[in-house]
Amino acid sequence: MRTTQSMLSNTMLRNLNTSYNKMGNLQQQISTGSKLLRPSDDPVGVTKAMSYRTQLNQNAQYDKNLDTATKFLDTTDSALQSVSSAMARVQELITQAANDTNQTIDREKMLTEIKQIQAEVHDLGNTKIGDTYIFSGTRTSEPLYKDGVMQSLPGMDQSATLEIYNGIELDVNTTGAQTLFKKLDTVFAKIETALTGTNGTTSGADIGALLGGTNSAEDKANETIQGSIDLVLKEVANVGAKQNRVDMMDTRLAMQKITLTKQQSNVEDVEYEQAITNLITQESIHNAALSVGGRIIQQTLVDFIR
Repeated sequence: MRTTQSMLSNTMLRNLNTSYNKMGNLQQQISTGSKLLRPSDDPVGVTKAMSYRTQLNQNAQYDKNLDTATKFLDTTDSALQSVSSAMARVQELITQAANDTNQTIDREKMLTEIKQIQAEVHDLGNTKIGDTYIFSGTRTSEPLYKDGVMQSLPGMDQSATLEIYNGIELDVNTTGAQTLFKKLDTVFAKIETALTGTNGTTSGADIGALLGGTNSAEDKANETIQGSIDLVLKEVANVGAKQNRVDMMDTRLAMQKITLTKQQSNVEDVEYEQAITNLITQESIHNAALSVGGRIIQQTLVDFIR
C-alpha cells in the first residue's frame, strides 16, 4: 500500500514540476514576445529565424550603401548642373564677343569673367562629400585639381563602386570625370587664345567658331562650347539613369524587408491571445493537480504515522 502511495506521490510531484515548467515557459513567452526561448523549443523555427535575421541585417547594410550612393549621385548631379550653367554663361559671353563691334579690350574684359568661370568649374571638379572627392575615381582622398592643375593619379579614371544588393555593384561616381574636365580645360584654353588674339588683334570669326553647334569634327570631339555642354549633359543623363536604378533598388529592398519581417514574425512572435489562453488553461490544470495532490500527500502522511 505504501509503495503504491509513494508511486502516486512521485508521479504527482513529477506532473506538478512539468506543469510549473509549462506555466513558466508560457509566462516567459508572454513577457518576451517570443516563442523561441531556446533552440530546443523549435529547432526548425530557430534555423529559419536566424536565416531571416541574417537577411534583414544584410538588407540593412544595402540600405546604408544605397543612402551613400544617393548622396554621391545627388551631389554629382548638382555639381554637373552647375557646370552646365557655367558653360551656358560662357556661351553667352562668346556669342557677345563674336560681334566685331567689340574691340580687343572689350574681349579681354569678357575673358576676365570667363577665367573666373573656369576657376569655378575647377572648384566644382573638386566637389566633396565630407572628405570624399566625388570626381576622383577611387582616389577619393585626392582632389581632381591641385593648384589649378588637373591631377592624373592612378585610380582617378576608375569606378568607385558600392554593393547595392547581393552581388550587384553600382559605380557611384562619374568615371569619365577626367575626360570631361580635360575637354572643358581644352575649350577654355581655346577661348583664351581667341580672346587674346594675335599681336593684340582679335577676330570675331575665330571667336564665333568656338561656339560650335554645327556637328563639326570639333563638336563631336567635344572641343567647342556646344560640344562641351553636350558632354556635360551626357554625364547628367548617365547620373540620372543611376539615380533611377537606386530608386528601384530601394523600393525592392523595402518590399523584401516587409516580406522578411512578416516571415520572421510568423516564426518568432507570440500570438498573445493564444498564449494567455494557454496560460489560463495551464493554471487551471495546475491548481486542480495541486488539489488532488494535497489529498494524496495527506493520506500518505497518515499512513506513515500508522
